[in-house]
Amino acid sequence: MAKKSKTQRAKASAARAARKAQALEAESAAVEAKDIAEADAAAEPKKRFFKKADKAETPAANKQDKGKIEKRAEKKVESKPKKRRFGFLKDVRAEMKRVTWPTKKDVLRWSVVVVAALLFFGVYVALLDNVIITPVLVGISSLGA
Repeated sequence: MAKKSKTQRAKASAARAARKAQALEAESAAVEAKDIAEADAAAEPKKRFFKKADKAETPAANKQDKGKIEKRAEKKVESKPKKRRFGFLKDVRAEMKRVTWPTKKDVLRWSVVVVAALLFFGVYVALLDNVIITPVLVGISSLGA
């Protein structure tokens, strides 16, 4: 993949900033809607049972309550995230674009380190096996014979 020019990188950065701002705005709108719903719930008068005055006000209060409930239901429907097809794969692709990939020099350097470590531990285990463990096992087997 070819390197991006400064202009392309600047445009991509501006687009990311715009998406981030839009997400923050949506989040703040959701929080604001939640606060409004809580304020509405707190402002609603508590129903008093067994009073004649409340019975007279009940139909009007029910109409208001139904309107508020319908508005809340609409907000809940709007706030649901839309189902995205292949959304996971798009997210994976976006994350892979953000990865800082190693250069050829880094890959070569770390490959040499791994091969050197493998050789060192191979020699260490071979010496441990031939010099220490095998003679001990031979000595133990000769005692039992």
